[in-house]
Amino acid sequence: MPLEAVEARRLYRQVADQLRSLIDSGEYAVGSRLPTERELAEQLKVSRPTVREALIALEVEGRLRIRVGSGIYVIEPAAVAAPAPACVIEGPFELLRAREFLESAVAEEAARVATKDDIARIDASLVAMEKVEHPGEASMVHDRAFHIAIAGSLGNAVLVRVVGELFDQRLNPYFAQLAHYFESPGTWRAALDEHRAVRDAIAAHDPQAARVAMRNHLARSQERFAQNFGAENAVGSSSGPSRTERAGAKPSKPKHAPKKRAASSSARRR
Repeated sequence: MPLEAVEARRLYRQVADQLRSLIDSGEYAVGSRLPTERELAEQLKVSRPTVREALIALEVEGRLRIRVGSGIYVIEPAAVAAPAPACVIEGPFELLRAREFLESAVAEEAARVATKDDIARIDASLVAMEKVEHPGEASMVHDRAFHIAIAGSLGNAVLVRVVGELFDQRLNPYFAQLAHYFESPGTWRAALDEHRAVRDAIAAHDPQAARVAMRNHLARSQERFAQNFGAENAVGSSSGPSRTERAGAKPSKPKHAPKKRAASSSARRR
């Protein structure tokens, strides 16, 4: 038998796989509500953003329905969709953390080297952002242009391409589903203010301020996407997975699971 390539699964995919298995086995019956994000994170010993990425993945697959202010419910899928390959779709928080790391360094260098023409291109994208409605395709075009204009000031085509490709991951179904819950004209105005702070630091040729402003912008983006959409009062943390995270723990069974299925599952575990 030929050897097969070993693929390290992303943490949120491991969580999604566990939850899907529990749904398929009847531990979580159709119509039942899952534990809150906080409870799942505590039981699985992972961060809440990791749990959120897993829940969004399962919603995209048609296994769950998220009801803001109510909770996360198991639904009857019209047809069981195959899980998306982990190598194809990145987790939204994973992407934002990567952008925070990369683009804060890009903004820092832009503050050192940006010319008047570079600042003019950044300003043009901001003017366009101020006039467009959000959420919408046009707002994403101008948002992308802002980040590309900053990267372009470094005169490095590779960085421009990488920044553009990372931004374009917003179009993946997981990111789009998450944005559906939390993006609004209000979040757009907040992001626009954050963009202006980045622009002002670059125009002032203040590398440290530019780095901090870009890092704050992308960190706040994570915070906005981590707002609670379940039935609990606390706001989710935007921190990433810790080094001690593992997906080996199992979430507890729902309190109202059918007795017959619960007993069957207990027998299997013995």
